[in-house]
Amino acid sequence: MAGLVSGLLLCLLAFPTSQHDGNRIRRDNNTAVPKTFKGSVSKINHTNQLFRHLQPDADPQLDVDLDGPVTAYTTGALSTWVIPSMYILTMLIGIPSNAYILAFLRVRLRAKSLTSVVLYLNLALSDLLLVLSLVLRVHYHFNANNWIFGEIPCRLITALFYGNVYCSAQTIAGISLKRYLAVVKPFLYRRMAKTTLAVSTCLVIWFLFGAAVVPELLVRQSYHVAQLEITTCHDVLPLEENSHSILAPYRLMLVFLGFLLPFSICIFTHMAVVYHLSRSASDWRSYIRVCTLVFIIFVVCFLPSGVLHMAHYIRLFSSGDDKLYGYYKLAVCLCCFHSCLDPFLCILLSKTKGSELQFICLHKTPQRPAVRT
Repeated sequence: MAGLVSGLLLCLLAFPTSQHDGNRIRRDNNTAVPKTFKGSVSKINHTNQLFRHLQPDADPQLDVDLDGPVTAYTTGALSTWVIPSMYILTMLIGIPSNAYILAFLRVRLRAKSLTSVVLYLNLALSDLLLVLSLVLRVHYHFNANNWIFGEIPCRLITALFYGNVYCSAQTIAGISLKRYLAVVKPFLYRRMAKTTLAVSTCLVIWFLFGAAVVPELLVRQSYHVAQLEITTCHDVLPLEENSHSILAPYRLMLVFLGFLLPFSICIFTHMAVVYHLSRSASDWRSYIRVCTLVFIIFVVCFLPSGVLHMAHYIRLFSSGDDKLYGYYKLAVCLCCFHSCLDPFLCILLSKTKGSELQFICLHKTPQRPAVRT
């Protein structure tokens, strides 16, 4: 009889605990998921959990489905050869070209010239930071997607990488909007404080950049996948944990502010500029062709990543499928490649009729002889 009473008491004590755990699991299953592969927290004892809280640099473990897409991505040629090779090509072209723009871009000291130069210098700075952030990522991918630099560098590189991708798109949208005002609204554009407006636009873009990278800096990005014997950086995250649920609304906001809004601005402004210049009495055909080429390159580089980003979210929300993540990472390489094309596009625009930019060569301009009186 005493044994029966003891058993009933134990069942009553265990029931609230199991009910609480069940509610927690249901809440976790309803948590929105970010744009990475799904992983689950490894089952470790309380001593190891306490050790990992006391040692934040120790990489916690995640369990993954070995038959899922995460294994194919981390061990396949796409992430270990194709993506890092494209990153290397981007660095070889992007670092010297953007450094050249930052070091040798000069303008005439007039307000209408300073407006364009401020925006182009801001674009070159953003592109250069993006290309520099690829250095450690190249090592990571060539090292079989095994991150060896620790948690803090992983957070910084992730924040710089994704933040500058969208920062470049926003700056290009600002340049397109400035061109639209100069062509379509010339009287309004003349009355504006153009240099102040350009500087303010750049400050707003960098403020949005800082606000955008905060969530990436607050959550853990590196996890050890014991089944694959690697430590991933950003690629595999515990989607069921409440600590990472902040990434879902954050990345949805990035899709809108970093892609949809700049892309819509570029489409509208380009069509309006081409329409008004084609109706002008002057011959603007060369300038229209160059602007169209710049717009096409922007679409080719940014549209695939934006579409795959949204498609990946839809599949995650609907069925939890994360098979598109590898293709999304490949499309992001096009965004990075656009960063090494921007300096050449700036120079190409400067050679066309109506451009306000003035580029100088590496050699000095000969000085005029002094006039004697």
